[in-house]
Amino acid sequence: MLDNTQTASFPRLNTAYNRVFQPGRLSLGLVLPLEAYVVGAEPTMKGHLKAARLAEHLGFSALWLRDVPFNVPSFGDAGQIFDPFVYLGALACVTERIALGTASIILPLRHPAHVAKAAATADVLSGGRLLMGVASGDRPEEYPAMAQSYPDRGARFRDSVEYIRAVGAPYPLHQSAQGSLSGGIDLLPKPTGERLPLLITGGSQQAPDWVAQNGDGWMTYPRDAASQGRVIADYRARLVASGQPGKPVMQSLYADLLDDAEATAQPIHLGFQSGSGFLRRYLREIETLGVNHVALNLRFNQTSIDTTLKRLADDLLPDFA
Repeated sequence: MLDNTQTASFPRLNTAYNRVFQPGRLSLGLVLPLEAYVVGAEPTMKGHLKAARLAEHLGFSALWLRDVPFNVPSFGDAGQIFDPFVYLGALACVTERIALGTASIILPLRHPAHVAKAAATADVLSGGRLLMGVASGDRPEEYPAMAQSYPDRGARFRDSVEYIRAVGAPYPLHQSAQGSLSGGIDLLPKPTGERLPLLITGGSQQAPDWVAQNGDGWMTYPRDAASQGRVIADYRARLVASGQPGKPVMQSLYADLLDDAEATAQPIHLGFQSGSGFLRRYLREIETLGVNHVALNLRFNQTSIDTTLKRLADDLLPDFA
């Protein structure tokens, strides 16, 4: 049964937010790059814009890209290599409807004025299709490379969110460690909606109540059903307790889709290898727990990406469009 703490509606923020997130429903997106590559390898990024267009044509609701400033070999994942905001601009030019999300921008490693301007630009150029996941970061090696401290990244993350919110208003007044805004200057462009949709990733070094109160939604990680149900219920209870409106919950999932639709599941990193039948049942289960969007990561997929995208579209999108 659907978690009864879900609201009848979510806030209306921009085109992407309003399309991707629906109470009581689960939609499917894809993590970029749409390419399989092994741990320690770098993606080729060949044909990536063509793959993005195919994903939109097939009906996936969102494309998600990460912010990985440096390739840290111990993590074994260079991400999609390209700068996320430059990549968002390219994707905005070759697609028309699909939401474009970041999962996630590492706020302590960027000045929030640059983040706010780049994000609002991508939102305007794409016609309101930006969803901005933000995070405090988890690769300690990157921080000294930018003369930043890793232990205090939580405080800078919090200050950055407040700064980004402030510059969404005309001629803002704001004072923080990130800078002083006297009300005599303005940051342009403004986002297409009331504000940039900010989705907090995990805890981001913040108290759970702060996460519930200050984000427009929550990005979390795959867990077993019982654990996922508990953390989502806790998040939604905190929304209610603080007088917040309903907000969406999304999660990532690594998937290796097998040719046999009824193949049983075998665990892989943060996900599983299975046929489409098991994947459908899993998605149905977490939908009932209150997950509103799943970003599928096909990095470990063994079948060609084009074939897998088409199989996902045929077998799953009719149920999770």
